[in-house]
Amino acid sequence: MPELAPLPDLIVEPIVRAALAEDLGRAGDITTSAVVAADAYFSGGIVARRDGTIAGTQAALIVLNLVDPTVSVSVQAPDGTSVSAGDTILHIEGPARAVLTAERTALNMMCHLSGVATVTAELVAAVGNNKARITCTRKTTPNLRTLEKHAVRAGGGVSHRFGLDDGILIKDNHVALAGGIRPAIQRAKANIGHMVKIEVEVDTLHQLDEALSEGIDAVLLDNMDPDMLRRAVQTIEGRAISEASGRITADQVPAVAASGVDIISAGWITHSAPALDLGLDFGVTI
Repeated sequence: MPELAPLPDLIVEPIVRAALAEDLGRAGDITTSAVVAADAYFSGGIVARRDGTIAGTQAALIVLNLVDPTVSVSVQAPDGTSVSAGDTILHIEGPARAVLTAERTALNMMCHLSGVATVTAELVAAVGNNKARITCTRKTTPNLRTLEKHAVRAGGGVSHRFGLDDGILIKDNHVALAGGIRPAIQRAKANIGHMVKIEVEVDTLHQLDEALSEGIDAVLLDNMDPDMLRRAVQTIEGRAISEASGRITADQVPAVAASGVDIISAGWITHSAPALDLGLDFGVTI
């Protein structure tokens, strides 16, 4: 996978600031201030407790920098790196009070985002030699969408539309309220600019025929079994991008990918990914 470029700090920093403000409250880290000497020095790092794929290092760096710019951080495992239990991800040196104050916010972000990257990487691996790409959806944690979608990319996946304003996705309720697939597509085409793509969700081959007859860019094949997916891909014949969706697990990915679909989307990789176990250890060397 090509090296993953970081997000602009301008985007990440407000998210980090809000997380730190939530944790520091009205008086800051009163435990560390009371227990740890002002001149105490920390040398150690964030270490993987289990195997996985890393994401969230940029957020952790910003956390530490905001708490104390004199803290020195060396990235040993950039986003997208596969690590084994015991591997050091970030080596950290600096005032101990600052490091301990930043610890939980940095770990919360890295554990969650690395969990997203890890399950994404597992689904990508399950695709095997098939052409399908794994994508996330808008089913993200409020206010963390930017970071979660970046974590999906760290795991080798790609992003669906980022929000409601960058692509048309006509779903079942849109179809019901518009009076059918054809009028829904026709209305969409009449109201968007030439750069905006249209995708339509279908769950039957009849609906697929209707959508294709109107000329669309992509079709979301919802909750279809592998046999129906194969028939749908054959029907599409390259006229639109094919996307399979609907509670797809790692065990199901090989059969879904073998149907020939272009995209496999999974909302759970962002909203329900288990955190990757990481910890801050004192005395870690590199």
